[in-house]
Amino acid sequence: MIKTLAAQIKEFKKASVLTPVFMILEVVFEMLIPLMMASIIDDGVEAGNMRHIYYVGAFMVGAALCGLFTGIMGGKFGARASTGFARNLRQAMFENIQTFSFSNLDKFSTAGLVTRMTTDVTNIQMAYQMLLRICFRAPVSMICAMSMAYLINARLATVYLIALVLLAIVLFLIIRRAMKYFQMAFPKYDELNASVQENVSAIRVVKAYVREEHETSKLQRASQAIYDIFIKAEKNVVLNMPVMQFTVYTCILLISWMGAKMIVQSELTTGELMSLMTYCMNILMSLMMVAMIFVMMSMSIASARRISEVLNEKSDLTNPVNPIYEVPSGDIEFRNVNFSYYNDENNAVLQDISLKIREGETVGILGGTGSSKTSLVNLISRLYDVTSGAVYVGGHDVREYDMDSLRNQVSVVLQKNVLFSGTILENLRWGNADASEEECRRVCRLACADEFVEKMPQGYHTYIEQGGSNVSGGQKQRLCIARALLKKPKVLILDDSTSAVDTATDAKIRKAFAEEIPQTTKLIIAQRVSSVQHADHIIVMEDGRIDGYGTHEELLRDNEIYREVYESQTGGSGDFDEKEGDA
Repeated sequence: MIKTLAAQIKEFKKASVLTPVFMILEVVFEMLIPLMMASIIDDGVEAGNMRHIYYVGAFMVGAALCGLFTGIMGGKFGARASTGFARNLRQAMFENIQTFSFSNLDKFSTAGLVTRMTTDVTNIQMAYQMLLRICFRAPVSMICAMSMAYLINARLATVYLIALVLLAIVLFLIIRRAMKYFQMAFPKYDELNASVQENVSAIRVVKAYVREEHETSKLQRASQAIYDIFIKAEKNVVLNMPVMQFTVYTCILLISWMGAKMIVQSELTTGELMSLMTYCMNILMSLMMVAMIFVMMSMSIASARRISEVLNEKSDLTNPVNPIYEVPSGDIEFRNVNFSYYNDENNAVLQDISLKIREGETVGILGGTGSSKTSLVNLISRLYDVTSGAVYVGGHDVREYDMDSLRNQVSVVLQKNVLFSGTILENLRWGNADASEEECRRVCRLACADEFVEKMPQGYHTYIEQGGSNVSGGQKQRLCIARALLKKPKVLILDDSTSAVDTATDAKIRKAFAEEIPQTTKLIIAQRVSSVQHADHIIVMEDGRIDGYGTHEELLRDNEIYREVYESQTGGSGDFDEKEGDA
């Protein structure tokens, strides 16, 4: 864990080294000031030597200024190192998340990843700054102050040592009790973020069903859970201060009483007693700082583990040693394919799939919810790897290709259509960053998106709000299809991507595909028989198996499932499967 996190310090190593150096120098200058003060009192004030007062006073001012300068520089480099470290952690996590396969992403919730990149990283940033500044400053200050106190008077310094040991034991017990509560808090942050995210993304549904109070109560419960945990933790941490104050006042009283007796007996000077008082505060405050470091570290350890989980997670999908960068054709073949999520052979999603699709063919895929239609097509672009068997594209196993090259040639319009904030042109150019506006207009005509885009006030420069909230579901689907076409793929997969458009528009899109991209292999997952009945072949899926394969006429004659679906839809009973889900 420490090694994983430390690797992200990178260019801030220099700042990370300079910070403790300046903090130690600050302590050194601070330790000199009480000695000079004692000299002023004993050799200046009591001796009536003004020259000595001016001379030593000048050195005190110099030491104070040096201490101030080193403290400022320590703070400057500490802030640079901690904020830079936090930046690198966020960047490293985000970059690693981008490499995750779908199976990797399934291990983390969206809210959990957001919490890790925000709250957890902030905790690490604060802890790292405290580590560089206080964790070096406090122990050095404590050791130096104790050493100086023993040089002045060993007997009185022993009082500090006893108090220090007792205080350390008490603070350790307090912090130990508090730590377990801090470690419980972060999963609760995930729940809170999940509640907020879900509510905001589905705010229209919430308002439509008048469930604002229900959602508010969910958030209140999540907030209350965090509140309760931190209250329990703070009830323990808050004891630090009274215990600290009791120890300080006890030490002051003992030192004052014993010191006064020693001054009367000429065993101690007034200046030395003043110095010992100053060192007393330094020692005990340093211990208090150390205690707070333990509190912060206990919080950050839980955060560090959560961040390390993301950084250490390796994608299940990797490129081969010598990958193929060119997809020769759109031929697709499944050879005895079995597939299960998490490589659980006892819960196979796809079973014994053998299938050949020639380049340029249009193949429809029908099946009920849970029949694994989506799982089937996900294997073609290698969003998942097969459990056994092999999937071939262009005559090569998909595992032999460079994944970026494969996915550039196997374009997928996923079940959940997503548009990003930006103009329509910017969204379309996700398919090809270098595409001209004319190319974008062409693919929009193919996807029947031009008819509504050109009616918009700013046309192709119209701004799309986050999530595509200012366009309808059908418009979003057509823009996503156009975006996929802009890649000029060898294989085009439409995963229920025309469910929100009317049948007339659906027919226009299919006609455009047949005329404009005849060499592109087209796989269409649909809920309507009308969307696939003109395909070259139709696959009927049932419980992860291919129940039927053939033309519309062949399946009507030979496949019971297909015939029932067709009759139910043409008979006016509606689409056979209107629910979203894996197919």
